[in-house]
Amino acid sequence: MSGGVMHPAELYPNDLVFAHEAAQATGVPETVIRKWASRGRIRRYQGNGRLSGQGHEYKTMYALPEVERLAAAYRPTPQRAPRAA
Repeated sequence: MSGGVMHPAELYPNDLVFAHEAAQATGVPETVIRKWASRGRIRRYQGNGRLSGQGHEYKTMYALPEVERLAAAYRPTPQRAPRAA
């Protein structure tokens, strides 16, 4: 692995997962995984056309080893309670 970003040749077939699978495996919310991808911290890969239970196509996959690497340092940000008016 070079520079923390995996290249497709380094991946095994089971390394590519959908956001909900990566979230389940690591405990990191799907929204955070997508944010990491949009900020270039992990790469997106073309999905395999599998359909969700609601008939929507999963289009984006992520390399689980990349997600796991970032998940090791992930700490959820505590949410602030609404201020009393």
